[in-house]
Amino acid sequence: MKYISTRGQSPALSFTEILLGGLAPDGGLYLPEQYPQLSDADLTRLRGMNYRDLAFSILSLLADDIPPADLRAIVDKTYRADVYAYARPEQSAEDITPTLKLEDNLYLLSLSNGPTLAFKDMAMQLLGNLFEYVLAKKGETTNILGATSGDTGSAAEYAMRGKKGVKVFMLSPHKKMSRFQTAQMFSLQDENIFNIAVNGVFDDAQDIVKAVSNDAAFKAKNKIGAVNSINWARVAAQVVYYFKGYFAVTRSNTEKVSFAVPSGNFGNVCAGHVARMMGLPIDKLVVATNENDVLDEFFKTGVYRPRGSANTYHTSSPSMDISKASNFERFVFDLTGRDAAKVRALWSKVDQGGAFDLNDDGLFAQVADYGFVSGSSNHAARMQTIRETQAKYGVTIDTHTADGLKVALQVRDAATPMLVLETALPVKFEDAIQEALGHKPERPASLQGLEDLPQRFEVMDADVQAIKQFIVDHTAD
Repeated sequence: MKYISTRGQSPALSFTEILLGGLAPDGGLYLPEQYPQLSDADLTRLRGMNYRDLAFSILSLLADDIPPADLRAIVDKTYRADVYAYARPEQSAEDITPTLKLEDNLYLLSLSNGPTLAFKDMAMQLLGNLFEYVLAKKGETTNILGATSGDTGSAAEYAMRGKKGVKVFMLSPHKKMSRFQTAQMFSLQDENIFNIAVNGVFDDAQDIVKAVSNDAAFKAKNKIGAVNSINWARVAAQVVYYFKGYFAVTRSNTEKVSFAVPSGNFGNVCAGHVARMMGLPIDKLVVATNENDVLDEFFKTGVYRPRGSANTYHTSSPSMDISKASNFERFVFDLTGRDAAKVRALWSKVDQGGAFDLNDDGLFAQVADYGFVSGSSNHAARMQTIRETQAKYGVTIDTHTADGLKVALQVRDAATPMLVLETALPVKFEDAIQEALGHKPERPASLQGLEDLPQRFEVMDADVQAIKQFIVDHTAD
C-alpha cells in the first residue's frame, strides 16, 4: 500500500514512511493510492470479530509494511478494556466502542470511554504505540507539534506521555476550552509534554502548525511530527469503529446504516467516507456542525468559505469551534476524481484567505453520490437536545454529541439505522450540562479534583517564529 498527496507533487510512500509527519512535502494530505475493496464475503468474515481482531484486519490493509506479528502486538496493547474503562454501567468496556440503543433504529456509538473521555483516544492511543514502535525501529526521536480546540490535545498528551523518543508541543486557544479540558492537559507534569496557550482561536493555532509543517528545512532539522487529524494513521484508526458500529446494529450485509458525526475539522467523518469507499454499506454520512457552520454551508450550497478568527465563534461545543476544516481536502480530492491540479488550484484560494465554489464546474452535483448530508446546531438547540435526551431516554449526552443527535433527528430515515457518534462524555463540559439539566454530570472517582491540580503551561502570541524558537529551546541537547 502506497500513499499519495492530494496535491500530487510528493512521492508515493508507505504507511510507516508517512506515520511521523502530517502534511506531505507539497502541502497536501496523504491518502491511499487506491482504497482497499472489501467484498460481501470479507464483510461476513469481519462481522463476528471483537474490536481487536477487527482493528487488526482493517489496519493490515492500510499498514501493510508493518510485520503482522508486530501490528498484532500493537493493536492488542492499544485496545484493552482497562484503557477504555469509562463505559456506562450497562455497557461492557471489553466492547471498546459499545452501542447504546435510544429507540428503534437510533443509537449512540460510544467512542469516548478512553483515558481522556473523548473519541480522539480511539486513534491517539494507537498512534502513541505506533510512534514508539517506529522510532525504536529507526533509532530516532520526534518532536510532535499539534493544535487542539479541546480534545485532540489531551488525547495526544495522554497517548504520548512517557513515550521514549517523543516530545509533545501542543498549542491551544487561551481560555477557550472547558475548565475540564484545560485541566486535563495543563495538569500533566511529564517532562516530555509542553503546553502552549495561544492568544487567539483554534484556527490561529492550526495555522501555526501548518506554517511550521510547510517549512521543510525547519521540520527536518527539528524532527517535527504531527498527531492532528491531518495525520493519516489517525484517520485509518477511526475507520475501524465505523465497521464495528455497522456490524453492531445490522444482521446482514444487505442492510445500510447512516452515521451522524459532530464535525469541526472533518477528520472523524472523513474516516466514515474512507470506510464507505472501502465498501462498508453506508447510506448517509451526516455532517453536524455548531455555530461555526462552514461545512454545513458547503454541503448545502457547494461553497467552501473558511472564516477568519474574528468570525469564528466560541461556543458551548468548543471542540468544534473551527472554521477551516483541515481534512476536508481529502474528500474534495476524491470528489474531483483525484485531480491533484484541481485540488491545488482550489486550495491556493483557501490558503490566500479566499473561498471556492464547486457549482462552477458541476462538481457539487456529485456530492450526493458520496452520501453526505448536513445540518447545524446552536446553543439553544443543544441545550434543548440534552434536556430531551435525558427526559426521553434517561441518557446524559455532552454538547457535541447533542449537535450530532439534533441534526440526525432532522435528516433520519426511520427505516434506516442511525448511529450518532458520541464524541465526548458529559463530564468534560460540566458548566453546559449544569445549564441544561440543573445539575452537574456524574464524574468518575478517579477524576475528582482534576481542576485543582497544579498546571504547567506557557501563554504565547500567535507568532510562528516565536513558537519555532520555543521548540528549538526545549529540544536542544
